[in-house]
Amino acid sequence: MHGPTPPLPLPTDRLRFSMPPMHESLDDERRHRKERLAGALRLFGRLGFEDGVSGHITARDPEYSDCFWVNPFGMPFKHVTVGDLVMANGEGQVLEGRYHVNQAAFTVHAQVHAARPDVVAVAHCHSVNGRALSALGDLLDPITQESCAFYEDHALYDAYSGVAVDAEEGRRIASALGSFKALVLRNHGLLTVGDSVDAAAWWFLSMERSCQVQLTACAAGRPVLIDHKQAVATREQTGGDLVAWINYQPLWQDISRSEPDLLS
Repeated sequence: MHGPTPPLPLPTDRLRFSMPPMHESLDDERRHRKERLAGALRLFGRLGFEDGVSGHITARDPEYSDCFWVNPFGMPFKHVTVGDLVMANGEGQVLEGRYHVNQAAFTVHAQVHAARPDVVAVAHCHSVNGRALSALGDLLDPITQESCAFYEDHALYDAYSGVAVDAEEGRRIASALGSFKALVLRNHGLLTVGDSVDAAAWWFLSMERSCQVQLTACAAGRPVLIDHKQAVATREQTGGDLVAWINYQPLWQDISRSEPDLLS
């Protein structure tokens, strides 16, 4: 006997699938970037990426391309709202907001933004696993699908000269990053970039987890590397900023729904 006939498949155009929004005005785009920036900071705080006053995410203003929104100096990531964000110019001078910015960190971000006009957002935090890998002076190996997203698309800044406080150090870091999406700063931590706040935040999160996996695998034995051809193919499938944006959306939905005050 045959069972009841199942319903017909729904047309794909009736199924919801989020894509990066199109904005009708610069004000709308600015508000969107600031909302995503506040959300990413809250998420980073929740995940323990904050370490004292170290760590920043910057987002380029859509109208004033040499100005950037950033978290206020000394404010816990978990408390940041859209209204708390500060806009500063490339010299770190505050143009909008009520708080100071961390000049040392902002110097690096401003130089990365200047060298990469394609980049909307830059993320840098002193996360535990990122710092551990950076202390080894190592890059990520292609040992998982996630780490393949960074295969031949990240670099090592093989120097440490203390806290970066001058533009020249920022330019050297930007030069080491080149056209890649991520950088291991030796003895320091991780830095990621993206064409949206969502992408830069996802790359940082994914890179931090990939560092943890690599450190754990190396402590347990000898990891098996994915071969070059498959690593490149995997990067081509998973390593683009649009894929990063899509991967980040569940995190955005979680933080924005569970902590809606971030939008204030």
